[in-house]
Amino acid sequence: MTSIHPDAIIGKNVEIGPFTTIYGDVKIGDNTWIGPNAIIMDGARIGKNCKVFPGAVISAIPQDLKFAGEKTTAEIGDNTTIRECVTINRGTKSKGKTVIGSNCLVMSYVHVAHDCVIGNNCILVGYVGLAGEVEMDDWATLGGGCIVHQFVRIGAHAFVQGGSKVGKDVPPYILAGRDPLAYAGLNIVGLKRRNFSQEKIQELQEIYRTIYQKGMNHSDAVNYIENNFPVSPERDQILSFIRKSERGIIRGLLDD
Repeated sequence: MTSIHPDAIIGKNVEIGPFTTIYGDVKIGDNTWIGPNAIIMDGARIGKNCKVFPGAVISAIPQDLKFAGEKTTAEIGDNTTIRECVTINRGTKSKGKTVIGSNCLVMSYVHVAHDCVIGNNCILVGYVGLAGEVEMDDWATLGGGCIVHQFVRIGAHAFVQGGSKVGKDVPPYILAGRDPLAYAGLNIVGLKRRNFSQEKIQELQEIYRTIYQKGMNHSDAVNYIENNFPVSPERDQILSFIRKSERGIIRGLLDD
């Protein structure tokens, strides 16, 4: 039997399957489909045109010993698909919310811990596990079975090889692979699919050759790029990402 709390705010044309439980402090946008046996708990905010598959648990309390019962949320944007048995915990007082953006695909058995912030158009393949306060920028993809350390950031348009252990930040536009995780070139296939020009791809390749293949430390490489490459949104995004990285970025393939 389906259980829907009378205080839950349910949009127009929402379909809710059998044996699903929806708590009171919940908002679900128009035209969203909630499959059988899903559990939507207090603090869930689900956008329009989403799909939540059987066995998913959205907005359970954080698995964090510092959590003291504070009121927080788990927020999902429009047109996002949450597949079977995904678990998404709500935030803590650190950020107050866990966020998954719009047009994302979160595949089966993924876990998104407290205070993670996932951008738009991201893909998390099956069995990915995100620790608390991980950030993924727009269009980033994590291959199946990746495990991501607390506070790590994954840059925009980056693609991380399945089965990877991600302990450092992954800069934008790149492929990351091998063990230990390392820079493995640009995400050229992904960039072409998103209509990056060949000239822009070549520019990004030159920037990352400077960072990873010219023998400079990352600080010197960033300063060199700033002084010797033309200003562009992509260049500045890379420089800002590296400068703000608290955990440091992943190594190059030839690094010791």
